[in-house]
Amino acid sequence: MTSIASQPGGHVPAPLDPEQAIPSLVAQVYESAPAAERCHLVATLLRPLGVLSLVAIANGIFAKIRFRNAGQELNVRVDDLQNVHAADMVALVHHAQQVSVETVDSLVHLLTSSGGLASSAAAALLIGLLVQRARSRRSTQTQADDGSLDPC
Repeated sequence: MTSIASQPGGHVPAPLDPEQAIPSLVAQVYESAPAAERCHLVATLLRPLGVLSLVAIANGIFAKIRFRNAGQELNVRVDDLQNVHAADMVALVHHAQQVSVETVDSLVHLLTSSGGLASSAAAALLIGLLVQRARSRRSTQTQADDGSLDPC
């Protein structure tokens, strides 16, 4: 995996490619979010991911959170996130997109329902990209479904 360098101030630059921009924007939203909102953001991204895959991400920092919640509902605490940085979030989102793009797309609901998350320019850009990607995926799926009905 390629390393993503942070800009001064801890922000990760957002690339132009939407698939690469989304993890960077989530990291920027995470960095500017209040602590409680950070917990919700991380919990949403962790839900579909298995412990084994989390061990390989960000030196296992997210696997430790999952292990602490073994056998119970995932509950990310503020103290769990003390060592989670923007680059760790980029890695988490990148992996979550590969496993469940719908999970990452579901961040739109989380962002729009939380004033603490939705207040930044990065959040506005992220919402736009996620909505655009979801629409594009639905359109592609509809076209594929229509094509599967063609007897030729």
